[in-house]
Amino acid sequence: MENKLRIKLEDSVSRNRAEGMLFSGGLDTSILAALCPEVRAINVSLEDFSTDLEYARAVEEALGLKVHYLSVTTEEALAALPEIIKILKSFDPAVPNDVTVYFGLKYAKKLGLNSMMTGDGSDELLGGYDFMRNRGDLEDYIRYLSRKMFFSSNLLGDFFQLAIKQPYIDKEFADFAVNEVPVKSKICEHNGRVWGKCVLRKAFEGVLADEIIWQSKRPLEFGSGTTRLREIISGKISDKEYAGKQKKYPVKFINKEHLYFYEIYMDVVGRIPLPQPGQEACPGCGAGMKKAACHCRVCGWVKI
Repeated sequence: MENKLRIKLEDSVSRNRAEGMLFSGGLDTSILAALCPEVRAINVSLEDFSTDLEYARAVEEALGLKVHYLSVTTEEALAALPEIIKILKSFDPAVPNDVTVYFGLKYAKKLGLNSMMTGDGSDELLGGYDFMRNRGDLEDYIRYLSRKMFFSSNLLGDFFQLAIKQPYIDKEFADFAVNEVPVKSKICEHNGRVWGKCVLRKAFEGVLADEIIWQSKRPLEFGSGTTRLREIISGKISDKEYAGKQKKYPVKFINKEHLYFYEIYMDVVGRIPLPQPGQEACPGCGAGMKKAACHCRVCGWVKI
């Protein structure tokens, strides 16, 4: 199974070549870099808060990769939030993830690149998220996700007029991952720990060092350091203000950052779109959602 996956991914990368790559140093983008080491990689981090840099530099040295390292200040990140929220038309709590993508694509445009590769979709299709390990219905859940996946990199790519290439969600590779790779190959035990994306890791053992192949999953905002933004934003809103605005606004806020993003949204986007024929109201914000949807693209509400 590992050999077949490797061949399928090699073919997908060949079909989805790009001039540049959003490169974190995580498993997914490190493998893509190994398959196209001539690519110009862009690594974005928030000042000195990134945990990804050591991995990125290790892969850079091992592959002879050309990496552009971009350090973004917290002030720059906060200042970019209104534009990011306006582009995405969303105040999803996951906005800090999009900060890294936004600055990476913006820098790619500055470099004169026309296309960028991303590692989108690997976690969804190959069982990369920690919560997936305990789902008894994981096969059905992954199949469901494969039909619902949406990535903000596409909207941000459109904004910067960059073609976004996503080898992991290329139809042929995605169909293979969903229909032919069994759950037991996606979730496995290795050295006393349970891991996701086992089949992907094993397929590229020997191509990259073990510390890269068997690194833990780090959410993008943690790896890049943008989780620091949450602490800063949360500190801007007092408990009293948060409690008052929870009552004032017709939105179910998850936390203070969610409120902060919502107020930016109201300023740069405006009203939340009401349900249209064939849609139902989001339980979190009232926005229109397809009846079969499990995620609201406006507020980030997720069906449990």
